[in-house]
Amino acid sequence: MTNDVRVAAVAENFGRDLEQNYHLIGTLLAEARAQGVALLALPEAALGGYLSSLGGGRDVAETLKRRPDSLPPALRLDGPELARVIAMAGDIVVVVGFCEADGDLRYNTAVALDGSGVLGVHRKVHQPLGENMSYAAGVEFEAFDTPVGRIGLLICYDKAFPEAARSLALDGAEIVVCISAWPASQTASSDDLSEDRWTKRFNLFDQARALENQIVWVASNQSGTFGSLRFVSNAKVVGPGGDILATTGTASGMAVASVDVTELLGTARRSMFHLRDRMPATYRVTESEVSHA
Repeated sequence: MTNDVRVAAVAENFGRDLEQNYHLIGTLLAEARAQGVALLALPEAALGGYLSSLGGGRDVAETLKRRPDSLPPALRLDGPELARVIAMAGDIVVVVGFCEADGDLRYNTAVALDGSGVLGVHRKVHQPLGENMSYAAGVEFEAFDTPVGRIGLLICYDKAFPEAARSLALDGAEIVVCISAWPASQTASSDDLSEDRWTKRFNLFDQARALENQIVWVASNQSGTFGSLRFVSNAKVVGPGGDILATTGTASGMAVASVDVTELLGTARRSMFHLRDRMPATYRVTESEVSHA
């Protein structure tokens, strides 16, 4: 007997125009339904687009000074924009990123939702290259239950830190969805995206995080260009052995894979159990880390 769940990771270009975003989401949902997808991961900032620039590389001071004028729209968790996506989702669990308004603060946020409402929320914790100029940082990693199983959410740079995915795995996440607006390198860029050093890092992190935690990993990403950024695409589904089950490569599209989560995790953990065999008492924690926590 199989308990396959079809999961899909999207690589597409989402900009500032919310109506265009909704149209694209609708198209992707129709494609997902046609393929029997139960979990659909859209990119970071799929509602309203990402920042038009980051610090460093070709982003000069004048570009950074203009950044506040090109911020994505700030949307509330209980606002009409997210409610519209909830109405579109139906019985598909959708993970989508947006700029969240919470009082005077903005967060780079991911939510998992379906037609019943919001199932889980994650605010991006790790901020690269001056992203703190535009967003406040989140403060926690927490898994939650959904119709497709217990999942955790990460956003882009979060996946560069093993502790983030490990925290979710220790909280029982069987599937981790990491949504991104991951760009190509700006200081040593390659015309061939597949050879770009940041593309290679993006893919390496995906496989390493899946393997070391023995989980199913679903990674979406922006594609195309926005402002000074060129995104690397490479949406994918990775098995708990670190094997890539489906990928878009450097193209836009949808990577779809059928996964029997219980069987996959059971097989991966039958002889090697990376969570069970941890030795926390031996891991050095500095006083500064303790005080920071």
